[in-house]
Amino acid sequence: MGREVEVDYLVVGAGAMGMGFTDALIDHADVRVALVDRRQGPGGHWLEAYPFVRLHQSSTFYGVASTVLGGKIQTDGPEAGLHERADQPTICAYYDDLLTDRMVGSGRVEFFPGHDYLGDRAFLSLESGERFEVPERCRVVDARYLAPEIPAETPPRFAVDGAQVIPVNDLVRVEHDPSQYVIVGSGKTATDACIWLLRERGVDPDDICWVRPRDPWMLNRALIQPDPAIYLGMVANMMRVSAGAASLDDLFLGLEEAGIMLRVDRSVVPTMAKAPTLGLWELELLRCIEHVVRRGHIRSASRGRLELADGSVTLADDALIVNCAADGLRNPGRIPIWQPEVITLQTIRAGFPCFGAALAGYVEATRDDDVEKNRLCAPSSFGNSLRDWATMNVLGLRNAASFGSEPDIKAWTDSIAVNPARIPPDHGTSPELDDALDRLQTNLAPGLARLTELSDVGRA
Repeated sequence: MGREVEVDYLVVGAGAMGMGFTDALIDHADVRVALVDRRQGPGGHWLEAYPFVRLHQSSTFYGVASTVLGGKIQTDGPEAGLHERADQPTICAYYDDLLTDRMVGSGRVEFFPGHDYLGDRAFLSLESGERFEVPERCRVVDARYLAPEIPAETPPRFAVDGAQVIPVNDLVRVEHDPSQYVIVGSGKTATDACIWLLRERGVDPDDICWVRPRDPWMLNRALIQPDPAIYLGMVANMMRVSAGAASLDDLFLGLEEAGIMLRVDRSVVPTMAKAPTLGLWELELLRCIEHVVRRGHIRSASRGRLELADGSVTLADDALIVNCAADGLRNPGRIPIWQPEVITLQTIRAGFPCFGAALAGYVEATRDDDVEKNRLCAPSSFGNSLRDWATMNVLGLRNAASFGSEPDIKAWTDSIAVNPARIPPDHGTSPELDDALDRLQTNLAPGLARLTELSDVGRA
């Protein structure tokens, strides 16, 4: 037996989703929460992220519902006119302030850093070994189900024999440039590493070898902005293109033509659609790298050589291999968010996990029946393949129709910045917004119908 902690909720994980759920819950219900994390502070993987990382989208779409992260528009640089994107120190400070002032400071949240959840309503201090338990009436919330893997905490997925291999976190600590950098990975971390080397380190593009097992589709960052005319206009165009798509490849090529999707190499049709946002200035830099290896995943790395699934590649003897490959957007399978033993946080609309966590917290606080909660907030998923991306959007659009039909939820979600599709109550009208809404109304039903046919939902 351990010491009992008198709380109504045990939230396991103080990352973005655990913090987002807890914030909305205590804002709308008179409850006490124990927040447990194996790390020493809030913020989850951000505490171990690589130093030059930034959010890939507007800061306002991240964080918790009660407290806006960022909100300023950039006035100079390559993204002048777009909303700011927070860096790692800003995000960590944001969560630390939230925990101290809003949560623990309220007297209704008790934080247990450096504690591991054991299951069966019990958790353990990793330092002292002291065991804690919560009452039977306490609801357990799993905020770790979609917790990302990051290179700093994930060893290379290939054998290393004599090669110099570092995680992307250590890139800033390299004192002398090797004759060749080898960037391993196809996603946002790899693109960030390439851009940092080119822009901040001044590395010659010819000195970079990019091992890209799959080419990625990425969203045009200029269209993923907290302006309803821009964002809803993008969704309207996405639905228009979807309605006429003959295939998944045709869909993405159409989205590229509409300026929504981007790809680094226009001679290659990508098969990966995790779809982070990318700036056009970043796209130009990435296109300078011509030494791209597309021979599948690496099996082993030795001095001067890579063995891959579809062949081998010769490297410089002093090549520095930068591991950027980890499962940052996990798809462990959709399960009901509300179950008798646990609330398992997942995305609800297409992407935007912080919004999903906040919405789950609000619905938990304002509804009594778990069946009704699951009806309003079914789980969505992340993109990976093109079909996964279509599935994510079908499920997200269906869920948006469900929770958006409830007047109180609609009013609340329109008031919070983490909802990318909101129209703030004080926004007013404009010809641009009216046009976006008209086009969305025209294209939504046929676009959703065709997306459904192209998705896993249509194959079920």
